[in-house]
Amino acid sequence: MPKPAAPHLRASPFTDRLPGPVFHRVEAVPANGLYPEAAHDWGEFVYCHAGVTEVTAAGARLLAPPHMGIWIPPGLAHTGSNREATEHCSVYVARDLCAAMPGRLCALVVTPLLRAILEELRAVPWDGSAAQGRLLRVLADQLSACRVADSFVPDSADPQLGALLAVLRADPSDGRPLAELARAHGMSERSLIRRCRRDLGMSLTEWRQRLRVVAAISRLQAGASVEAVALDLGYSTASAFIAMFRGLTGESPGRFVGR
Repeated sequence: MPKPAAPHLRASPFTDRLPGPVFHRVEAVPANGLYPEAAHDWGEFVYCHAGVTEVTAAGARLLAPPHMGIWIPPGLAHTGSNREATEHCSVYVARDLCAAMPGRLCALVVTPLLRAILEELRAVPWDGSAAQGRLLRVLADQLSACRVADSFVPDSADPQLGALLAVLRADPSDGRPLAELARAHGMSERSLIRRCRRDLGMSLTEWRQRLRVVAAISRLQAGASVEAVALDLGYSTASAFIAMFRGLTGESPGRFVGR
């Protein structure tokens, strides 16, 4: 059996202070990227322009596709990772500007205006100008107004359900029926349904669909065809995959990734 690839270790460029009250940076990270555990005195918002980044803190793991971002409050020890190559930005917000932000790790729904600001900053390196500083303060204001959401693909601390979800994360195309999955992890089908509602806030069917949407985004952004992605994720036809994708995102795969 081949040895797993060594992680590409990354690090935040700041350890004790920021260059300004709000700072923005963009980084391209190869597949299997890893940010070791760290905590800092400012808040951080992580948003992926391409691919998907995972953030883990205090036993919770958040994973958000491109229409959502992840908020990390000041002082919270966390790690970041990505399975596929990504391009993401980090927006660092000084502690005294975080009063209106959530006090816990959470996902934020990105508004069209916020996305437009992030795309503008993506194209312009940090220059420390007064004009850029004003735009960054507007960005911080927009972050505080975003709707808070749970992770698009939430996790569970339940040992049996958590183990089941880990198996599905490793292979999103796994199409085993609910009863078979429950038996494989020492649960009845009724118990599995109850735990999903309690911990995930949704059925396992919807959770699997969301997982497949996230898995599809990275592959589509890398240039794979909709047909190839649909087959890789266990769909018998591209139309069935497109219908599922549109039902969760409101757009077809091609339009969503193109945007």
